[in-house]
Amino acid sequence: MGNIGFYAGSFDPFTNGHLQIVKKTAECFEKVIIGVGYNSDKMPRVDKQKMVEAIKKTIKELNLNNVEVILYNGLTVDAAKKYNANILIRGLRNGTDYQYEENIAMMNEKVLGLDTCYFRAGDFGYLSSSVVMELYSNNMSIDEYVPKYVAELLEEIKNNK
Repeated sequence: MGNIGFYAGSFDPFTNGHLQIVKKTAECFEKVIIGVGYNSDKMPRVDKQKMVEAIKKTIKELNLNNVEVILYNGLTVDAAKKYNANILIRGLRNGTDYQYEENIAMMNEKVLGLDTCYFRAGDFGYLSSSVVMELYSNNMSIDEYVPKYVAELLEEIKNNK
Protein backbone atom coordinates (compact mmCIF):
# COMPACT_ATOMS: atom_id res chain seq x y z
CA MET A 1 0.00 0.00 0.00
CA GLY A 2 1.25 3.47 -0.89
CA ASN A 3 1.20 6.53 1.27
CA ILE A 4 -2.13 8.21 1.88
CA GLY A 5 -1.90 11.83 2.99
CA PHE A 6 -4.57 13.64 4.99
CA TYR A 7 -4.66 17.42 4.51
CA ALA A 8 -6.95 18.89 7.13
CA GLY A 9 -8.15 22.41 7.69
CA SER A 10 -11.16 24.60 8.25
CA PHE A 11 -10.61 25.97 4.70
CA ASP A 12 -12.82 28.94 5.50
CA PRO A 13 -12.44 29.66 2.61
CA PHE A 14 -10.20 27.33 0.58
CA THR A 15 -7.55 29.51 -1.09
CA ASN A 16 -5.10 29.17 -3.97
CA GLY A 17 -2.44 28.66 -1.30
CA HIS A 18 -4.32 25.57 -0.11
CA LEU A 19 -4.73 24.48 -3.73
CA GLN A 20 -0.99 24.82 -4.33
CA ILE A 21 -0.36 22.47 -1.38
CA VAL A 22 -2.89 19.99 -2.80
CA LYS A 23 -1.23 20.02 -6.23
CA LYS A 24 2.18 19.35 -4.68
CA THR A 25 0.93 16.57 -2.44
CA ALA A 26 -1.01 14.91 -5.28
CA GLU A 27 2.35 14.37 -6.99
CA CYS A 28 3.93 12.86 -3.86
CA PHE A 29 1.22 10.59 -2.47
CA GLU A 30 -0.74 7.71 -3.91
CA LYS A 31 -3.86 9.35 -2.51
CA VAL A 32 -4.60 12.69 -0.83
CA ILE A 33 -7.66 13.31 1.29
CA ILE A 34 -8.66 16.91 1.91
CA GLY A 35 -10.48 16.92 5.23
CA VAL A 36 -12.69 19.96 5.70
CA GLY A 37 -13.17 20.13 9.44
CA TYR A 38 -14.97 22.16 12.02
CA ASN A 39 -12.71 24.26 14.24
CA SER A 40 -14.37 24.65 17.64
CA ASP A 41 -12.38 27.85 18.20
CA LYS A 42 -13.79 29.55 15.09
CA MET A 43 -17.27 30.37 13.91
CA PRO A 44 -17.42 29.24 10.26
CA ARG A 45 -17.82 32.04 7.71
CA VAL A 46 -18.84 29.69 4.91
CA ASP A 47 -21.14 26.64 5.02
CA LYS A 48 -18.81 23.61 5.25
CA GLN A 49 -20.82 21.35 2.93
CA LYS A 50 -20.92 24.05 0.25
CA MET A 51 -17.16 24.57 0.64
CA VAL A 52 -16.62 20.82 0.18
CA GLU A 53 -18.62 20.97 -3.06
CA ALA A 54 -16.63 23.98 -4.35
CA ILE A 55 -13.35 22.20 -3.58
CA LYS A 56 -14.58 19.00 -5.28
CA LYS A 57 -15.42 20.97 -8.45
CA THR A 58 -11.95 22.55 -8.39
CA ILE A 59 -10.22 19.18 -7.94
CA LYS A 60 -12.29 17.59 -10.71
CA GLU A 61 -11.58 20.44 -13.14
CA LEU A 62 -7.84 20.01 -12.53
CA ASN A 63 -8.06 16.21 -13.03
CA LEU A 64 -6.48 15.53 -9.65
CA ASN A 65 -7.88 12.00 -9.71
CA ASN A 66 -6.02 10.82 -6.61
CA VAL A 67 -7.54 13.57 -4.43
CA GLU A 68 -10.72 13.11 -2.41
CA VAL A 69 -12.57 15.76 -0.38
CA ILE A 70 -14.45 14.89 2.80
CA LEU A 71 -16.23 16.72 5.61
CA TYR A 72 -15.47 15.60 9.16
CA ASN A 73 -16.13 16.39 12.79
CA GLY A 74 -13.90 15.69 15.76
CA LEU A 75 -10.18 15.06 15.91
CA THR A 76 -8.17 15.20 12.71
CA VAL A 77 -6.21 12.08 13.64
CA ASP A 78 -9.43 10.09 14.07
CA ALA A 79 -10.62 11.17 10.62
CA ALA A 80 -7.20 10.42 9.12
CA LYS A 81 -7.22 6.90 10.56
CA LYS A 82 -10.82 6.33 9.41
CA TYR A 83 -9.65 7.00 5.83
CA ASN A 84 -6.48 4.89 6.29
CA ALA A 85 -4.17 7.87 5.96
CA ASN A 86 -0.68 7.25 7.29
CA ILE A 87 0.71 10.78 6.97
CA LEU A 88 -0.73 14.13 7.96
CA ILE A 89 -0.11 16.98 5.51
CA ARG A 90 0.38 20.56 6.64
CA GLY A 91 1.14 23.68 4.65
CA LEU A 92 3.67 26.19 5.90
CA ARG A 93 3.70 29.87 5.08
CA ASN A 94 6.48 30.98 7.42
CA GLY A 95 8.50 30.19 10.53
CA THR A 96 5.63 31.04 12.85
CA ASP A 97 3.50 28.39 11.13
CA TYR A 98 6.33 25.89 11.57
CA GLN A 99 6.59 26.48 15.34
CA TYR A 100 2.83 26.07 15.76
CA GLU A 101 2.56 23.01 13.51
CA GLU A 102 5.64 21.26 14.91
CA ASN A 103 4.19 21.13 18.44
CA ILE A 104 1.02 19.48 17.12
CA ALA A 105 3.03 17.14 14.87
CA MET A 106 5.18 15.95 17.76
CA MET A 107 2.07 15.13 19.80
CA ASN A 108 0.39 13.33 16.89
CA GLU A 109 3.50 11.24 16.33
CA LYS A 110 4.10 10.45 19.99
CA VAL A 111 0.54 9.65 20.97
CA LEU A 112 -0.95 8.34 17.73
CA GLY A 113 1.98 7.25 15.59
CA LEU A 114 1.08 9.53 12.66
CA ASP A 115 3.92 11.48 11.11
CA THR A 116 3.46 14.90 9.53
CA CYS A 117 4.82 16.03 6.18
CA TYR A 118 5.17 19.78 5.59
CA PHE A 119 4.78 21.51 2.26
CA ARG A 120 5.70 25.14 1.62
CA ALA A 121 3.01 27.48 0.37
CA GLY A 122 5.58 29.04 -1.98
CA ASP A 123 4.23 32.00 -3.96
CA PHE A 124 1.17 32.11 -1.69
CA GLY A 125 3.11 32.27 1.58
CA TYR A 126 1.52 35.61 2.39
CA LEU A 127 -2.04 34.38 1.90
CA SER A 128 -4.50 33.32 4.59
CA SER A 129 -8.23 32.67 4.63
CA SER A 130 -8.64 35.60 7.03
CA VAL A 131 -6.88 37.99 4.64
CA VAL A 132 -9.05 36.77 1.76
CA MET A 133 -12.22 37.32 3.76
CA GLU A 134 -11.05 40.76 4.88
CA LEU A 135 -10.49 41.77 1.26
CA TYR A 136 -13.79 40.25 0.20
CA SER A 137 -15.80 41.92 2.95
CA ASN A 138 -14.35 45.25 1.78
CA ASN A 139 -15.47 44.63 -1.81
CA MET A 140 -11.96 43.96 -3.13
CA SER A 141 -11.41 41.39 -5.88
CA ILE A 142 -10.26 38.00 -4.59
CA ASP A 143 -10.17 36.21 -7.95
CA GLU A 144 -6.40 35.73 -7.88
CA TYR A 145 -6.51 34.32 -4.32
CA VAL A 146 -9.20 31.62 -4.51
CA PRO A 147 -10.27 29.01 -7.08
CA LYS A 148 -13.17 30.16 -9.28
CA TYR A 149 -15.71 27.82 -7.67
CA VAL A 150 -14.88 29.23 -4.24
CA ALA A 151 -15.24 32.78 -5.59
CA GLU A 152 -18.63 31.80 -7.04
CA LEU A 153 -19.70 30.34 -3.69
CA LEU A 154 -18.71 33.50 -1.83
CA GLU A 155 -20.58 35.62 -4.36
CA GLU A 156 -23.67 33.41 -3.94
CA ILE A 157 -23.50 33.83 -0.17
CA LYS A 158 -23.15 37.61 -0.49
CA ASN A 159 -26.13 37.81 -2.89
CA ASN A 160 -28.34 35.76 -0.55
CA LYS A 161 -27.79 38.06 2.43
